Amino acid sequence: MGIESPTAYRIPGTRLTPQYVLADANSFFASCESVFDPSLAGRPVVVLSNNDGCVVARSPAAKRLGIVNGTPWFKIRERADADGVVARSSNYELYASLSHRMMHVMARFLPEQEVYSIDECFMLSLWDDQRTQAICTDLRTAVLRSVGIPVSVGVAPTKTLAKVANHWAKNHPSSDGVTLWSRVATEDGDRALASVPVGEVWGVGRRLTRKLESMGILTALDLRQADPVMIRRRFSVLLERTVLELNGRPSIEPEEDANDGVRRQQILCSRMFSQPVTGFETLSQALGVYAQKACSHLRRQGSLCSRVRAFCSSSPYTRGQYSSASGSIDLEDPSDDPLTITKAARKALAGGIDPHAEYIRAGVVLEGLQNAGGYQPLAGFEAGRDQGLGPVLEEAARRFGPFRVGIGYGGVRGQGQQDDDTGGEWAMNRRMLSPRCTTRWDEMATVHAI
Repeated sequence: MGIESPTAYRIPGTRLTPQYVLADANSFFASCESVFDPSLAGRPVVVLSNNDGCVVARSPAAKRLGIVNGTPWFKIRERADADGVVARSSNYELYASLSHRMMHVMARFLPEQEVYSIDECFMLSLWDDQRTQAICTDLRTAVLRSVGIPVSVGVAPTKTLAKVANHWAKNHPSSDGVTLWSRVATEDGDRALASVPVGEVWGVGRRLTRKLESMGILTALDLRQADPVMIRRRFSVLLERTVLELNGRPSIEPEEDANDGVRRQQILCSRMFSQPVTGFETLSQALGVYAQKACSHLRRQGSLCSRVRAFCSSSPYTRGQYSSASGSIDLEDPSDDPLTITKAARKALAGGIDPHAEYIRAGVVLEGLQNAGGYQPLAGFEAGRDQGLGPVLEEAARRFGPFRVGIGYGGVRGQGQQDDDTGGEWAMNRRMLSPRCTTRWDEMATVHAI
C-alpha cells in the first residue's frame, strides 16, 4: 500500500498558523555507513575526520560507550577494538549522495523545504496537530524505507523551538521520532527548556555560552526569560532573535538552500596533508589540485571569480616555530578558467613560504564571485572565460572518475580507492573507507540471491 499524498491531509477552507518542521537524520554519517552494510546495524560505529584523525560521528551504540566527538582515534583505538567498535573513514561521496536522496523524499510531504545542512531541513506545515503528526510519521517511514536513514522530526511555531522539539524527539523514545512542541509545552511546561543547556541552543556558540553562563543564563529556559533588549545591547541582534524565537515569535529569515551547493561569497577547498610537506614545489602540487577542485565548483554554479587566495600552515602543536603564509592575486578580469586560476593559486604563495617549515594544511579560496550570465562589461573588458579546457576536464571526470586528467599534478593519479585526488604522498589518507556504492561503478553494492 502506497503512502498517502500529503495534499490529502489539507483541511479545505481552514487557515492555520504555519508550523516549522525540522527533519534531522539520526547520527547521519554513521547511519549512512550501515545502509549498504547491514551488519553494522546496532553496532558501535564511529566515523573519522580527514586523515582518520578524530571522531566526528558516532552511532547510538558508540555514544553509549562514552566515545566523544573530537577524540583522537589513536588515543582510543585499542580500547575501541576491545569493545567491538567499527571505525570508518569519512565517505563524503556516499554521504552527499544519500543526503540528496533523503531530501528528495522529504520534499514530497511538506512545502517550502529549506535544506539547512547535509542531514537536516526545515519545512512548513499548514495543518492541525493531528494531521501534522500523521504526515511527519509517514515522512519518517518513507525515508527509512526508501533510503535506509532514520530521521527525527520536531514541529514548533519557530525554527529554534523546532530544534528543541527535534532534540526532544531524539532523546525520548516514547515520542516515536516525532515531537510537536505544542504538546511538549502542555505536558511538560518549562521542564523541556530547562533540560536544554544554553550551549545547545541553536545559534549559541561556545564563546557566547561562557558569557551567558557568567550571567547566570544556564539553560534554554533562562535564555527565553532574558530581556531581549538587554541581550541585543550586550551581544547582538542575532541572539536577540533567538530569545524571541524561544518565546514563540518567528524571527529568523530563510537561509540559502544548502542543497543547491551555490556559494555566494567564496568557494573554499582546503585539506590536511597525510604527512608534513616541505618546500614550495611540493606545496604547489597540492595548491594546483585544490585550485582545480574549487574551479570545478565555480563552473558548476555558473560563476566567475575575481580574486584567488591561497594559504598554508604548520602544526601549532609540534616542536619548532609555527609557520603560516597566505597571499592573494587579483585577476585582470573575472574568470572561470582552470588554468588561470591554478596559476594564480601558485603565484599567491610564491616566495612567501619558509623552505624549512613542515606544513600540514593548505587551501585555495575563490573570492569576488559573480554570476557569469549577468556579467556584462564594456567592450574590451570581457571576462576571462574558459575557452574549452574546463568542459574537457569535467567530461573526463564524469566518464572516468576524478582527476584521471588534470592540470599539472592534478593529472598524476595514484592507485586504489584511497588515492582519490592524486598519487601524492601528501594526499589525504582514508584507510578505512567504505565503498562509494552510489557514485562509483566499480564500488557498487552486489546483491546475492539465496
